[in-house]
Amino acid sequence: MQNPEIKIDTAAFLRDGGDPVGAVRQVSPGGRAEIVLYVENAGDFVVPMTAVKAVHFDKVILEAALLSPKLRAAIGHAHDAETLYADDSPDP
Repeated sequence: MQNPEIKIDTAAFLRDGGDPVGAVRQVSPGGRAEIVLYVENAGDFVVPMTAVKAVHFDKVILEAALLSPKLRAAIGHAHDAETLYADDSPDP
């Protein structure tokens, strides 16, 4: 992907219409081709621009196959805390 206009706090997705998997924390300056992505419950990950499939409508779409195994695992658990809290709600 050549020179996309990625902004800080832009949501990242694995596919259009899917749930967000993280948010952009940093876009590397000086020609370095990477972004830093924050994933809930896991922290920050460096993502090479080669793993960015598209940037549009204030979204970053990532190519899952090009992400590190550690990042893919973190994405798989990003919403675990939400499930825990939902399970703690009292029954009607």
